[in-house]
Amino acid sequence: MQAASPTILLRNFFLAVKYQGKRMKAMHLNKHKDLVVRKSVKVDRDFGVSKALHQVQKRLSSYHNMGEMLLIPRFTRRILILLSLWSLCIPLGVICNIGDVSSSLKPKVINIGALFTLNSVIGQAAKYAIQAAIDDVNSSPNILNGIQLKLIFGDTNCSGFVGTMEALQLMESDVVVAIGPQSSGIAHVISHVVNELRVPLVSFGATDPTLSSMQYPYFLRTTHSDYFQMYAIVDIVEYYGWREVVAIFVDDDYGRGGISILGDALAKKRSKISYKAAFSPGDDGSKINDLLVEVNLMESRVYVVHVNPDTGLNIFSVAKSLNMMDDGYVWIATDWLPTYLDSMESVGSDTMNLLQGVVALRHYTPDTNLKKKFISRWKGSFGSAGFNSYALYAYDSVWLVAHALEVFLNEGGNLSFSYDSNLQDMNGSMLHLSSLRVFNGGEQLRQTLLRMNFTGLSGQIQFNPDKHLVHPAYDVLNVVGTGTRRIGYWSNYSHFSIVPPETLYSKPSNTSTSSQHLYSVIWPGDATATPRGWVFPNNGQPLRIVVPNRVGYREFASKDASPQGVRGFCIDVLEAAISLLPYAVPHTYMLFGDGKRNPSYDDLVYKVSQNVYDTAVGDIMIVTNRTKIVDFTQPYMESGLVVVVPMKEAKSNPWAFLKPFTREMWFVTAAFFLLVGAVVWILEHRINHEFRGPPRQQLITICWFSFSTMFFSHRENTLDLKYRTYRNPRRALELGPKKGGVAAIVDELPYIELFLSTTNCLYKIVGPEFTKSGWGFAFQRDSPLAIDMSTAILQLSENGDLQKIHNKWLTHSECSLQVNQIDENQLSLNSFWGLFLICGIACVLALIIFFYRVFAQYRRFNPEDEESEMETIEPSRSSRRSIRSTSFKQIIDFVDKKEAEIKEMLKRKNSNESKQTNSPF
Repeated sequence: MQAASPTILLRNFFLAVKYQGKRMKAMHLNKHKDLVVRKSVKVDRDFGVSKALHQVQKRLSSYHNMGEMLLIPRFTRRILILLSLWSLCIPLGVICNIGDVSSSLKPKVINIGALFTLNSVIGQAAKYAIQAAIDDVNSSPNILNGIQLKLIFGDTNCSGFVGTMEALQLMESDVVVAIGPQSSGIAHVISHVVNELRVPLVSFGATDPTLSSMQYPYFLRTTHSDYFQMYAIVDIVEYYGWREVVAIFVDDDYGRGGISILGDALAKKRSKISYKAAFSPGDDGSKINDLLVEVNLMESRVYVVHVNPDTGLNIFSVAKSLNMMDDGYVWIATDWLPTYLDSMESVGSDTMNLLQGVVALRHYTPDTNLKKKFISRWKGSFGSAGFNSYALYAYDSVWLVAHALEVFLNEGGNLSFSYDSNLQDMNGSMLHLSSLRVFNGGEQLRQTLLRMNFTGLSGQIQFNPDKHLVHPAYDVLNVVGTGTRRIGYWSNYSHFSIVPPETLYSKPSNTSTSSQHLYSVIWPGDATATPRGWVFPNNGQPLRIVVPNRVGYREFASKDASPQGVRGFCIDVLEAAISLLPYAVPHTYMLFGDGKRNPSYDDLVYKVSQNVYDTAVGDIMIVTNRTKIVDFTQPYMESGLVVVVPMKEAKSNPWAFLKPFTREMWFVTAAFFLLVGAVVWILEHRINHEFRGPPRQQLITICWFSFSTMFFSHRENTLDLKYRTYRNPRRALELGPKKGGVAAIVDELPYIELFLSTTNCLYKIVGPEFTKSGWGFAFQRDSPLAIDMSTAILQLSENGDLQKIHNKWLTHSECSLQVNQIDENQLSLNSFWGLFLICGIACVLALIIFFYRVFAQYRRFNPEDEESEMETIEPSRSSRRSIRSTSFKQIIDFVDKKEAEIKEMLKRKNSNESKQTNSPF
């Protein structure tokens, strides 16, 4: 809008003065103000009162001295002086405030703005929809009570800079609401403008999730945020059992914001984005080709494409040329693709051939009568061309503004503007930002917009506390043949279903796995089976497999002179599993260890976790600390600790202990356990702090020690249990413990089975396995190959090939049961009297020695000569003291003292006696 010249200013005021005549001098200043303003507005409506007053004030301030002021005609000068005095009497914000002039009068026209790219897929649909909504609102007698909405367009031209300039020009027109933009990037910039000027920004197409942050309080969208769309994609990934995706996206606010949410949502499902393939909005086909070539070298074959509808087809055109639209690939497109396809009146066969098998999401809008009438109206004007879901959101945006303005005005809302003091300080700027004004009722209108609740073309228009539309939902589409077919719906309420989401809102929310349903999908390459979503990359890098270079038990894995370099049971299992995979896995083996001693398997697994190797193969037990850093396959060999001892004939003699006990035997055994515990307590009580404490604790210690001898190693430190490592187990068993060997061997079951297969039944396993575990192949965390290998191992187990490999390397003859077995199934007390006799004699001897030693200490502490001396001096008193000194309690107290205390007491007594002997007195 052009600024009025000083001549026009003066003309307006002269007309106002002429209208009042000579009565102006006698009128009150405030009455004079009202008349002047009314006449000014009547004479020149295109030039607002507030602007006129503001420019008058600026004009007055431009005079540097009273001499210049006097050059103005006296009558006009008087008017200007009066106006300047008026401006001093009231604040500046009121001078420029239309509301002060006409706040009690509702305006006949309200300006609203529209910002979007007119020449775009979304913009072309939005332009017609917004204009249609403006016409419908202005022609409706049921809203705004005859007030007309004036629409002012601004073309952002897909440019953040141009969009900002258009937004600034739009704000100069005193718009109370701006509808748009469609671009998230431009919305980020414009949101700072509307924040300063307090003008609500209602967007129908900016879907970047970060725009919902508290940083942009005046931004509001009538479409669904990409936050929900990305969670819908994650549910698709989980539904089909994939773990990794490659994100292909445009590197701007829209693309980055959506993919950031996608990564966070995948992480919650223990999945991830394996690679982020970003490209600039202006990249040509050659750069996209280079990008997809790099993507094709990745392991993941699940691609999520989040780009703009105007340039997105270039991705699929290049992918088709690279044979990336064949069987085994998965392409998931966000709502940009259905938006593009819906906007075309007819899509050519060449374009559809590029998209066969793609799965896409489209904003879901219920099929209401309102929507059907609008679509029919659209087709009557334009046919099928240009229509998409964003047209519905744009149409609803206008009605949202209209409903909010009606409530706003009915609640006494203020449609006035005031100048921003921050911008007034920039009068010297060539941008003329000082002409921008703050909408005084902006905050109230913003709150009113958030309270609205009505049914539009796109469904229910209502906002939750996070400024999101309620009930976000999407159509799940599959591009097949010459169009798309709906395979189901996704909603934030119940996730996947084959019935419309609104039918589920009245039922309890159910997101369980069993309740998720989609129709079948035709995947790229006309495949009906769900793609695996992952392949071994054909990029010349073979799988690095590390094998422990063992010293013993080389049948499991060992170095070999063959081209493969390794051999053994574990190697054969791995090769058999790889052969069952539906894709080639080039691999190479690497040895770990010097061959002189067995390497540390914990170090080997750690190397895999650090990407030094891709996988570890061998006799690697699956244990807790290893599963924390790597992923193991399904166990291919059961393992657990067992005990092997030499085979001996079972004879019924006093030293046979290999049969179950009789009842009497159990009673006697229990009694001896308690006896042994009591004896050990007596022996250890004075020297071991673990056998001291309150009587209750000492009793528990006796019982615990007695029964722990049956099953556990002792908690109390009485003596060492010694174990020995060995290189030759057979030699160690043959020597026995008396000749430097061992009485039994404890080792993992696979090693013992291999050992027994070469000993001609001279040894056997006794007792159950101490632990239950297994051997598996170790892979890096989240490696899809680990899952496929587990499936292959299960197949080997089910078809019997795993047992065949086991028999090839680990076959051994079955040993017969124990020779010369006796007919008795139980051992009686007669078979163990020798054991109990030895145990009893040992306990008695230990107690005799203990009590003799204690008695000797007690005598030293209370010598007989001291007692005799006391008896000579005071016979009666000495007798009573002797009785007390030899009381049972005193003896018990003496025995209960620690050995160290007794020694210290004896040491002090000897020292005192020495002093008394050497004393001259």
